[in-house]
Amino acid sequence: MKKKILKISAIILICGGLLAISPLVFSQYDSLDVEINDLNLKIQNQKKQLEELEAKQKEYQGRIAEKQRDRISLSNQLAILEDRLAQAELDIQGVNLEIDKANLEIRKIEADSANLDEQIEERKKHLATLLRLVYKQDQISTLEMLLLNDSLTEFLNQAKYLEDANQEIIDSVEELKKNKERLDQNKLDLDEKQKELTALKSKLEEKKSGLVYEQENKNYILDETRSSEKEYQNLLAKAKRQQEQIATEIINVERLIRQKMSEKDKKVLESGNNTIAWPVTQNYVVSTFHDPDYPYRRIIGEHSGVDIRAAQGTTLRAAADGYVAKVRADGSKNYAYIMIIHGDGLATVYGHVSAAYVATDQYVTQGQIIGKTGGTPGTAGSGPFCTGPHLHFEVRKEGLPVDPLNYLP
Repeated sequence: MKKKILKISAIILICGGLLAISPLVFSQYDSLDVEINDLNLKIQNQKKQLEELEAKQKEYQGRIAEKQRDRISLSNQLAILEDRLAQAELDIQGVNLEIDKANLEIRKIEADSANLDEQIEERKKHLATLLRLVYKQDQISTLEMLLLNDSLTEFLNQAKYLEDANQEIIDSVEELKKNKERLDQNKLDLDEKQKELTALKSKLEEKKSGLVYEQENKNYILDETRSSEKEYQNLLAKAKRQQEQIATEIINVERLIRQKMSEKDKKVLESGNNTIAWPVTQNYVVSTFHDPDYPYRRIIGEHSGVDIRAAQGTTLRAAADGYVAKVRADGSKNYAYIMIIHGDGLATVYGHVSAAYVATDQYVTQGQIIGKTGGTPGTAGSGPFCTGPHLHFEVRKEGLPVDPLNYLP
């Protein structure tokens, strides 16, 4: 009777083991898998739309480049501005698509993580069952196992089963480890995607500002010329004269001041902080140094600095220690600027200022408030051609313009 009871117990134990190491059924994950697949399709669709937008943007870039090679005229300039407006709208559309794509990727990571959480919990339960099984089997001696079975074949089958259970434990631990590593990576990926989303939202605001910037530029041209080609050509001539005059003035003023500077003043300059800092809060650069897409390149020549987007009246600070060499700001709509000379043969120029709080020969330190930015077409200090509120910022080395982005942190 005892032998029969023991045999029944062994059969129950073996059957329990078979149930324990049978393949996991993942029906509970089906809904998450469907969601992940659906998100993958949506992400691919977003990518396709972004590729189509990129093709349209290249088309506009080609059209703008072609028009820039044509004769300078009001109609041509307005056509360029229209294309730039259309391009700015595409930029906004593109960033919105990127934001949607980032949100979808975040949802996908979250769904995958939820799926992994469930799989980890199920695998942990499964592993616990296997360990209990092996523990019980280990309590039975080889003699007891022989006695509990009617034949050697049954005994060998049970021994093989125990070996399979041990392998199942190894496999389960390995799968648990992989799922845990993947879950940890998902957390890192999710953090990166959240940062990407924040950056994209900031980029969207920049693009929206860019659209307003382009629209103000177009409106200014129309207001100043009253759609007259003659008025436009007069405006061009005025802008060119003013640009040439200012370029010559900046070069001459710096050379003259450095020549007249005493040895004491030179020592003060060289001992000061000559590293170049952002004169306004670090922001989006609208036009780069010698920018081939600068809208007035053919009118006033190469772009001698960088245009940093800044709201009208933004606080303007000295980029480095130095002496104020020139303040040209009379409250009129003519181009207004401040020039500061520094050690190491450097000088900085701050253009389109709407207000100046320093005077010629004054010594300033890095970060000191020197004025306010401007640039809104038709306002004080903007000049005859301006592309919306911003700071035109130049860095000069030995009197020659150099790329400010090579000096800015």
